[in-house]
Amino acid sequence: MKFYALIVAGGSGKRMGAELPKQYLEIAGKPVLMHTIERFKTFSESIEIITVLPENQLRFWNELQKKYSFNVPHTLVKGGKTRFFSVRNGLKFVDDPGLVAIHDGVRPFVSIDTIKRCFDTAEKLGNAIPVIPASETLRMVTEEGSRPVNRLLVRQVQTPQVFHSALIQKAYEQDYLPEFTDDATVLEKTGVKINLVDGNRENIKITTPEDLIISTALVPVVH
Repeated sequence: MKFYALIVAGGSGKRMGAELPKQYLEIAGKPVLMHTIERFKTFSESIEIITVLPENQLRFWNELQKKYSFNVPHTLVKGGKTRFFSVRNGLKFVDDPGLVAIHDGVRPFVSIDTIKRCFDTAEKLGNAIPVIPASETLRMVTEEGSRPVNRLLVRQVQTPQVFHSALIQKAYEQDYLPEFTDDATVLEKTGVKINLVDGNRENIKITTPEDLIISTALVPVVH
């Protein structure tokens, strides 16, 4: 079965407080996005990688590849106005039936084991998303104030979220809805059950300056 990795990197860097979008900030000698792409190439040499970037960043990314001598093959796709439309654009380049992993470009520390679990489960059951248990005490904010939530019943969702290509392509034909917070919610709207697998706690999404500091420590642990 053919494998695809659709990597979406549409960040602007606002929360990071940096002029440079977060996917291009450097950790361990190269931009975050390059680390992310390499994780999937390490998982499977034959995987087809599709990278979705904002249109105004395409030229800059090509310049970065030359600067860092980055030569992992990937198809570059112009993103949309939101993540939903960026994923939809990327899915148009999934030409053959197979499994599609949709992944955040700023999650460079996903483990190879997590990627494998997602693909293995999706091959059997149609889809799989990685999750980790909540480690903090949680409260739900309500109109009356707030109330505690049983954290044993809660999971934090990560990427990659892996799907049979026909299922997720069909799901993305729907009109956009605000509740589509990830790819699993898009598929779930069509009535398909979502399957959970174990993620890895190091698989953080780099969005703040603190995340960048943590990333420096994670490089030798995960790579």
